[in-house]
Amino acid sequence: MQHFLQRNRILIIHLSFWCLYFSFFFYQVSTPRKGEEVDLIKALNTATLHVGFILILAYLNYFYFLPRFLVDKNFGKYFLTFSTVFALCMAAYIHIKRFQVDGYTHSQEFHHFYSAKFIMQHTVTAFFVVIFVAMLKFAEEWFELEAKKKEIENEKLTSELRFLKAQINPHFLFNTLNNLYYLAFTQSPNTTEVIAKLSQMMRYMIYESNHAKVLLNKEIEYMENYISLEKLRLNNQIPIHFEVIGSPHGIQIVPLIFITFLENAFKHGVGNNFAAAWVNVKIDIQDGQCIYTVGNSKLPSGNILEKSGIGLQNVHRRLELSYPNSHVLKVKDEATFYYVELIIEY
Repeated sequence: MQHFLQRNRILIIHLSFWCLYFSFFFYQVSTPRKGEEVDLIKALNTATLHVGFILILAYLNYFYFLPRFLVDKNFGKYFLTFSTVFALCMAAYIHIKRFQVDGYTHSQEFHHFYSAKFIMQHTVTAFFVVIFVAMLKFAEEWFELEAKKKEIENEKLTSELRFLKAQINPHFLFNTLNNLYYLAFTQSPNTTEVIAKLSQMMRYMIYESNHAKVLLNKEIEYMENYISLEKLRLNNQIPIHFEVIGSPHGIQIVPLIFITFLENAFKHGVGNNFAAAWVNVKIDIQDGQCIYTVGNSKLPSGNILEKSGIGLQNVHRRLELSYPNSHVLKVKDEATFYYVELIIEY
């Protein structure tokens, strides 16, 4: 319903105006004077003639004269042509009106229909109605301009999101191929299992993550495969804890929004020669929010923020575009650990 109103708002404004104007004028002409009975049929005919005539005049300007003025921007030509048509139409209306009330007999009872005041009242009324309807034309132009502007902005944001998401694929491949190279170099028996899991993950990235949103349980499955790869690489020597609280079924999120923090946890917090390494990952689903936390030890060699490359910049920008005003990102960068909490409203 809201989409229908948004799409047809100009038409609705036009219809509402004419309904109100007709109702107001009909009420005026149908209000009884002292000692007179109201002829509703006559009042209806009077209102229909009046409103119908002004409607035709208004839309002659709306659909014919005004669009030509907006194209050639020649106000003098527009004013001359439309004022001529307006004057001729008003003269025709006055004559038709006089003929309708007394057959043009100049009856004393209807003498006010032959006065200059009558001509002025109807001319001014018609003029202001035509001006009001013309203003709706400018409103329509403005709405169309805003719609095009919004469409361009949406296309730009969509293109930027696609570009940012496209960066994830080579970033992920680079990290995983490094792991695969290490396993192959050490002739690990887990190499074939890693290739199988990598194939499953690539299938998700190529086919399913191309949608604007994916099911959260699919994203969790992808993360579980990634953690499995890391466990294989590390020979299960590092304590890695992954927990999901609540039901992810039926919830949709932007794809691959969590993986960067998980990658960084292993890249900058875990090493084969670092016995104190650990990684804790939790997804807590509650009350319309998905709370994602990643905590990990820090390698003694450096600062995560200085070495994280494009990954964190990428995810920050994607969050701004995909969850404006509906996400909170908290980061703790301490001497011995790194902690991220991302809250997304779904």
